[in-house]
Amino acid sequence: MNDRDETPWYRDGLRFECTQCGACCTGEPGYVWVDEAEIAALARQLNQEVDEFEKAYVRPVGRRKSLRERDNGDCVFFDRRKGCVVYADRPIQCRTWPFWRSNIETRGTWQVTKKECPGSGHGPLFTLEEIEAQARLIQL
Repeated sequence: MNDRDETPWYRDGLRFECTQCGACCTGEPGYVWVDEAEIAALARQLNQEVDEFEKAYVRPVGRRKSLRERDNGDCVFFDRRKGCVVYADRPIQCRTWPFWRSNIETRGTWQVTKKECPGSGHGPLFTLEEIEAQARLIQL
């Protein structure tokens, strides 16, 4: 946005289609924040009790919870041959990618995102309203 125009730079929409390449799921260590509802949904998908699931796949980080990572920084649910093995019930943080405020703040941040994520800039067009709705869902 600029001082004269309050309409976001992406007012005409942005394209995105997940390729399940794993660029956002692998590499440097980080956090995939999960809440109780997301944990329960993932446990159901894997036919596990919530307690069993949490012991195996969730780590506490202060007052929050994050999915565990493998030693190389990959998400515990990313398989390099199959992609995300819990895609249908992936956490909101994953569902809202790439429409995080940090990625859509400026044309420049979107260009960086497009270089890192092959699905960004390709695929179906998301409207301004859809992008804004996604961005509101996640606070990183």
